[in-house]
Amino acid sequence: MRTIILVASVALCVFEGVPGRAQDSHSYNFHIGGGIGVPLGTTADFAGISGTFQLGAGPNLNEHSSIVGEFMWHGFPATQAVLTAIANQLGTSSIPPTVTESSNLYALTANYVYRRGGDRYGYYVIAGGGWYYRHTALNGVTIAPGTVCQPIYFWWGYSCANGIVSTSVTLATKGVSSGGVNGGIGITVNLGDSGVKYYMEARYHYSPQGGRVSTQVIPVTFGFRW
Repeated sequence: MRTIILVASVALCVFEGVPGRAQDSHSYNFHIGGGIGVPLGTTADFAGISGTFQLGAGPNLNEHSSIVGEFMWHGFPATQAVLTAIANQLGTSSIPPTVTESSNLYALTANYVYRRGGDRYGYYVIAGGGWYYRHTALNGVTIAPGTVCQPIYFWWGYSCANGIVSTSVTLATKGVSSGGVNGGIGITVNLGDSGVKYYMEARYHYSPQGGRVSTQVIPVTFGFRW
């Protein structure tokens, strides 16, 4: 998370230092934003609503079309059902402070943007694809070998063979990556003659992530476009 804040701060400094004429040239586009995201499908079985961040830039092909390369981070906090399952495994009523968990999604995508706008308001559609990486970690919970595997064990990365947990570990981690696609729509509001636009966007992201538990999420973001 500290890395994301640092990247955002540097980007803002760079954008603030761009002279007005450069912003008005429309040769390139930039955007930075954040918001909240809602997991869907099997992802929603393990992860709840969380924050999201995106940063992107690319060339403008003409007045209405652009290419955008984008980095996205999305948090995947454990749902209450997952936390309850962990507590049950430990034989406690709540998660002790010795247990820590984290789940995050990182994506690098290339996208096409088609936009239309007037003097004040505008809209755009965006679609593309790229590389999606999901990392989960659970520290402080030991699953005894021979325990029947459950879907939650695959999410955290416990090793299973022939339907049972095969190894005993205290720290379970799992990183899965695969290609994915996304598509969405956004609206923009011109902020005077600065060349800066405020935007609001909703976009659907999908990545199979190995097929067992796919990644599906709709982040709703708010930010600024140049």
